[in-house]
Amino acid sequence: MVIQYVRYKIEKEDAEKFIAAHRKASEELDNSEVCLGHELTQCEEDPERFILRIEWSSVEDHMNGFRKSVQFRKVFEQIGFFLDAVEEMNHYHLTDIASRRAKGNDIPLSGV
Repeated sequence: MVIQYVRYKIEKEDAEKFIAAHRKASEELDNSEVCLGHELTQCEEDPERFILRIEWSSVEDHMNGFRKSVQFRKVFEQIGFFLDAVEEMNHYHLTDIASRRAKGNDIPLSGV
């Protein structure tokens, strides 16, 4: 698995439109076999900053599978307007340092 982070700076007056576009685009991500999960977050301290986090089965599957699919074209139709607002768009791999607390229990995110 690989994680893609896309950082945006969206003007305040465009935030609602931006979120709505990603809501529609998320349907296509959900339909992709190579997209394992995704989330859009908005910064508490600076509401004009957003991060889209997408989990892909691999960089290869994302770049040479999804990017050549009908789903990608549909996603791009929704969010392509915001390409100029992208500050970063990169793939990252997990390290062995990760945990998540759920209901008071630590749940490791990796096989460590």
